[in-house]
Amino acid sequence: MAMSVRARGVSLALLASSQFLVVLNTSIVNVALPAIGDDLSLSAAGLSWVVNAYLIAFGALLPAGGRLADLYGGRRALAAGLALFTAGSAGAALSPGAGALIAARAVQGVGAAVLSPAALAVLLALYPAGAARGRALGVWGSVSAAGGAAGVLLGGLLTGALGWWSVFAVGVPVAAFVLVAVPRLVPGDDRPPRGGGLDLPGTLSVTLGLLGVAYGLGGGGWAPIAAGVALLGVFALWERRVERQAAVPLIPPSLLRTADVGIGNVLMLLLGMVWVGTFFFLPLYQQRVLGYSPLEAGLTQLPLALALVLAPLAAGRLRRTLVPGLLMLAAGLAWLARAPEDGTFLVDLLGPTVLVGAGLGLAFVPLTALGVAGVPGERAGVASGLITTTRQVGGALGLAVLTSVAGLAPAGVTGYRHAFLTAAAISLVAATAALVKGRIR
Repeated sequence: MAMSVRARGVSLALLASSQFLVVLNTSIVNVALPAIGDDLSLSAAGLSWVVNAYLIAFGALLPAGGRLADLYGGRRALAAGLALFTAGSAGAALSPGAGALIAARAVQGVGAAVLSPAALAVLLALYPAGAARGRALGVWGSVSAAGGAAGVLLGGLLTGALGWWSVFAVGVPVAAFVLVAVPRLVPGDDRPPRGGGLDLPGTLSVTLGLLGVAYGLGGGGWAPIAAGVALLGVFALWERRVERQAAVPLIPPSLLRTADVGIGNVLMLLLGMVWVGTFFFLPLYQQRVLGYSPLEAGLTQLPLALALVLAPLAAGRLRRTLVPGLLMLAAGLAWLARAPEDGTFLVDLLGPTVLVGAGLGLAFVPLTALGVAGVPGERAGVASGLITTTRQVGGALGLAVLTSVAGLAPAGVTGYRHAFLTAAAISLVAATAALVKGRIR
């Protein structure tokens, strides 16, 4: 695309803003959860669906979103995703009850699943190769990390000052502005839609299957789990059939047999389980047990967020950070599992949360690389989308498991201890699997 440096910079800023919104909405809600629960009379299991509705829709539909960008062009898909995301954000802010809020969060997730891969596709077209692409991807990665860190602080500030509804409302004007600006300032592909189509049976079966499993694990019983597993089995069989017919499956089964892609996605699933669960239970513990205000909870999570942002920079310079990162993560979570009722920030939170943040950051970089290792160039985009999908889906499943574990404990601090200890055990399982497979990058 022939563009001036300035025009490219404007386009990159808009694309990065889109990604910032996607990541922001995975973290900004966490500090607001206690206020949402109190106002809408939601239990911990109910609150988990305020998070899971977004995660499941985003994770399960992300491959379909990438396919839509291929079919209809990145700019068209980006605009459609932004429109859905804006509508979902406004609906969440105006929700009169729990059902409406969860439904609006699902719409947000669908919008994110469409806009995120579309924005990245447009970025890659703007910067076809060379050092400029590397710098652009660096901006993309930094903005993603900044979105997670900003959500922690902004969620506390907004909830304390205006109420929980504001954590959803804050994204509406930004998303609306980007939506209006994209057709005018971002170059697009005006060709007609390409041949082929969206794998609708695959999309429906994997989405409903994950929904059933997550609902069952979160307390819905064995029937939804069985139905979900059956649907996931149907999905696997269908994808094999589609690939054998030389069509375009949602997730090519042969990709999982390429080099380290399979083990990389299994380990990323486990990391996602721990990642989302930690950010769900930590602000609940801080506010419901330690009595922190939303602002205090946001501020005291900043060291964790800073460690999470800085650790990937170190991982790029060090070798073999996967297992050390997972072990640091397990150690920090085991430390948090002490969870005293009268804990203080300096003694009981600062050390373990920095360990958790550093461990997540050190493990994330090599796992992302592992998920695309040995993949041919023409399948790199699918592999990249798959590793992101796995992390989101892992987060949804992990949140369901940890919520169920915490619910089995007596009321009070014990439930949080059980959740953190279970997350530590999952981290150890991931570290052991990485060692057994020899993935000590």
